[in-house]
Amino acid sequence: MPEITGYHAHVYFDAETQDTAQQVCEEAARLFPVQLGRMHARNVGPHPRWSCQLGFAADAFDKVIPWLMLNRKGLTVFTHPETGEHLEDHRDRAIWMGEMLDLDLSIFDRLDA
Repeated sequence: MPEITGYHAHVYFDAETQDTAQQVCEEAARLFPVQLGRMHARNVGPHPRWSCQLGFAADAFDKVIPWLMLNRKGLTVFTHPETGEHLEDHRDRAIWMGEMLDLDLSIFDRLDA
C-alpha cells in the first residue's frame, strides 16, 4: 500500500467567485499549516476550472478538511492524497465537496511516458 505523504485541496472558482475563493484560501493558510498556492485564473493541469491549491501534511487532514467542509462558501473543493501515484490519487482516491467535475486525466499519460 502506498504511503500518503500529504494532501492537495484544490478550491475551484470562476470570475464571479474569485474573491470568495481567495478569502477561503487565505483564511485556511492563516489558520492551518497549509502551503497556499497561486490563484490560477485559467485551467491548470487536470483541473476543469480555475483553482487555488492548498497543500498540507497528512497529520493536518483532520483539521483542514472539516474546516473546508464548513467554510467553503459554496465553492467546489477537490482533495486528493499525495502518494506519488498521480493518476490513482486524482482518479480513485479523491474527495469532492460540492459539484463533482470531470478531470482531464490525460495529463497523467504524459507523466508515465
